[in-house]
Amino acid sequence: MKIAFIGLGNMGGGMAANLVKAGHHVRAFDLSEDALARAKEAGCETFSNIRDAVRDVEAVVTMLPNGAIVKSVYTDDVIGHTPHAATLIDCSTIDVATAREVADAAHAEGYKMVDAPVSGGIAAANAGTLTFMVGGEIHAFEAAEPILQAMGKAVIHAGGIGNGQAAKICNNMLLAIHMIGTCEAFQMAQKLGLDPQTFYDISSVSSGQNWSMTSYCPVAGVGPTTPADNGYQGGFATALMLKDLKLAMEAAQASGASTPLGRHAEELYDAFAKENGELDFSAIIKTL
Repeated sequence: MKIAFIGLGNMGGGMAANLVKAGHHVRAFDLSEDALARAKEAGCETFSNIRDAVRDVEAVVTMLPNGAIVKSVYTDDVIGHTPHAATLIDCSTIDVATAREVADAAHAEGYKMVDAPVSGGIAAANAGTLTFMVGGEIHAFEAAEPILQAMGKAVIHAGGIGNGQAAKICNNMLLAIHMIGTCEAFQMAQKLGLDPQTFYDISSVSSGQNWSMTSYCPVAGVGPTTPADNGYQGGFATALMLKDLKLAMEAAQASGASTPLGRHAEELYDAFAKENGELDFSAIIKTL
């Protein structure tokens, strides 16, 4: 299949490379010359503008930083310049309202479109083991599913358009809350004289068990290898977690949802990100 891939950053570069590995012809675009060079090495055909990249393709995949850029890319360069039979897949994490607005514009021109944000981080993007949360009509989901399967281990239909974004921000709000609680528990255990490994051995098989502890432990040398074992480099940057928390709080306010722990998590990550935005989000343990 001929697929245009727009946005070749930390996540998009690995995702595009996995589409090539799956046998697709990937026409890649990014503003960064370095990103384009890496994409070319991975087997992508590279382009200097979006309109050339999307010409004659069967699908478009985007992985972009924010809603404003997503809206601009689709309204200016994708819709009306891509064949109308193509499936449009936005894997960016953006606000629900913009996801629905962009999809409405695509639908008005006869395109199939889904929002398909991801969970898994850079390592999963490179390994092709992402989880995709997909919002869109069932026929659009079915068209997008084989493409997403080439980049992930799980592709889940979340319902109508925008529901992929809703699932992503709710999931990451919960992740932030779990991580802060896990960090608090490890720090308190240590202050009470309990060895971190011993606490892990107990809690990881008890009622306190959670993903932030057993798969992404914020304490170096405990559990499987995580960013904590590499000075909190790599993984999921604090700045990105803060972005998702802000999206979650905007959605909570718009929908009237009560999220006191989510709001407190946003406040803690907002303060931490001022000087530590590039560190993995588990590094918030340093503040406790």
